[in-house]
Amino acid sequence: MELRVVHWPLTKIEADVLVLGLHQAGKVDDELDYPLRGAINQALKAGDFRGEYGATMVMYTGGALPARKILLFGLGMEWQLDIRKLRKAAGMAVRAARDSLGSGGSTVAIAFPPIAGLTAGSADQFIVEGALHGLHRFKSFKTTEEVKADVATLLVVGGGESQPQVMYGRIVAEATNLARSVNWLPGNHLTAAMLGEKAQAVCREAGVEIEVYDKKGCKELGLGLLLAVNQGSEEEPRFIVMRYKGNGGNGPWLGLVGKGVTFDTGGISIKSSENMWDMKYDMSGAGAVLGAMQAIGKLKPRCDVIAVIAATDNMPDGNAFKPGDVISGLSGKTVEVRSTDAEGRLVLSDGLAYAVKQGASRLITASTLTGAANVALGPIRFGIVANDDAWEDEVLTAATEAGERGWKLPHDEEYYDLFKSLIADMSNTGTGRSAGTVVGGLFLMKHVGDTPCVHMDIASLAWRNAADRYEDVGATGVAVKTFVRAAIRFAEANK
Repeated sequence: MELRVVHWPLTKIEADVLVLGLHQAGKVDDELDYPLRGAINQALKAGDFRGEYGATMVMYTGGALPARKILLFGLGMEWQLDIRKLRKAAGMAVRAARDSLGSGGSTVAIAFPPIAGLTAGSADQFIVEGALHGLHRFKSFKTTEEVKADVATLLVVGGGESQPQVMYGRIVAEATNLARSVNWLPGNHLTAAMLGEKAQAVCREAGVEIEVYDKKGCKELGLGLLLAVNQGSEEEPRFIVMRYKGNGGNGPWLGLVGKGVTFDTGGISIKSSENMWDMKYDMSGAGAVLGAMQAIGKLKPRCDVIAVIAATDNMPDGNAFKPGDVISGLSGKTVEVRSTDAEGRLVLSDGLAYAVKQGASRLITASTLTGAANVALGPIRFGIVANDDAWEDEVLTAATEAGERGWKLPHDEEYYDLFKSLIADMSNTGTGRSAGTVVGGLFLMKHVGDTPCVHMDIASLAWRNAADRYEDVGATGVAVKTFVRAAIRFAEANK
C-alpha cells in the first residue's frame, strides 16, 4: 500500500473517501463546507452527527469537491482523546472508509484536527499506526472467498514536520502486523523450523544478523530445558539468535527474548480439548520479538540488541518429558517438572540464560505465560514481573509511551518460596493456584543471575476472540511497540 503525507487544503484532496475527524461540539471550516452548501454544519446543527467517539456519517460530495465521499468520524470529547484512543479511532475510521469504497475505489485520505497534548508529528504517528493496524487482513486458507475492496493509497493530511514520525508509525505498524501474521498461522503452517526460515527472511531484509540452531546445535549449546519440552515432538526445535549492532557490537547489549511454542497441547499434562485449537498463538512472544527486530533494523537506533527465540511445539508421545522429571538448563539450575503444561517458562529460561551469557546487560521478555494473567488483569493490561525496580519502571515507561498498557506485579522475596522443590533448585509450578503469574515470572528470574530483567505476560491480550470495528478475530501483536520503544530509550540512555 502506498502511504503519503500531504499538506494540501481539504478542498484539494483527491480521494475516493476523505475521512474527516471531528470532536464533539466541533465544527467544519467554512472553506470545506462552502462547496457543499453548508451540508456538514447543517448535519451537525441538526444533531444528525454529534461527534461521539466512533460515530460515523457518510456524505457524497456530488462532484463539488475532488473527494468523492466524506466520512465524518467522531473523536468524542477532546480532553478524553489519549494516544490509544487516537490510534484506535484512526483504525476504525479507515476500516469504515474501506467498507464504503465500493467497486473501483482505492484511495482514502484521513484528516484529523489538532490533538491536545500532542505535536502534529506525534499525532500523525499514532494515526498511521492505527490506520495500518485496522486495515490489516489475516491470511485466509479458504478455497473460495469473495473479493473485498482494499485501500491501495492512504493519504495522511499531516503536520508540516510529521514525515519522520509518520515513517516511524509505518515501520512499527508493519512490524506489529508481521507479528500478528506469524502468530495467526496454524501449527502445521508454522513449525519451529518454518519460524526459523521466516526469521531469516525478515532479518535479511532488515539488515539484522541471525543464527538459527537446529536440534544438534541446541544440544551443543546445552539448552536442556528447550530440548526437554521438544522430546515428545516429531518436529525439531529451533533456537533463533538475532543481533542488531547499532553501536557496532561494542555494547552495552539489550536482550529481547520471546517464547516460541508454535503449538501447545500441554504435553503429558494435556489441556482440555475445548479451545485447544487456538494454542497456535502460544508463540506470540516470539512473534513480538521478531516484529520488534524488523522495526529496530529499519529504525536503526544507536544501540546493540540481541534477540532470542526458543521455538518448539509441546506434544505428548512416548518420549515426552513427564511430571516428576528433573532437568537442567543452560543456566545450570535444576528444575523439577510438576506440570508439562508450564513449558513456556522452561524454553524462555534457556533463552534468557543464553542472552546473559552473550553479554546482555538488560533483559525484556514477552510470552503468553499464564492463564492467571487474565484472572488478575483481564484483557486490558499485561502483567509485568521483574527483579529490578528501576528497570521495571523504565520498561513500563516505554510501554506507556508506545500506547500499550502494563501493570507491575510484586516480586517480594517470599514469592520465590512458592515454587521451591525438595529435590531440585526449583519446580516449574507453584503449589495450588496462588500468584500464578508472579510465580511464572519469578521462575524466569532464577535463570538470569543479577541481570535486570522484565517479563511481560501477554497471555490475556495476545488474541482477540471477537472482532470489533478496529481489528478482526485473531492475533493482536501486543508487545512489539513496547520492545521497540524500550530499545530506543536504551539507545538514548547509553549515548
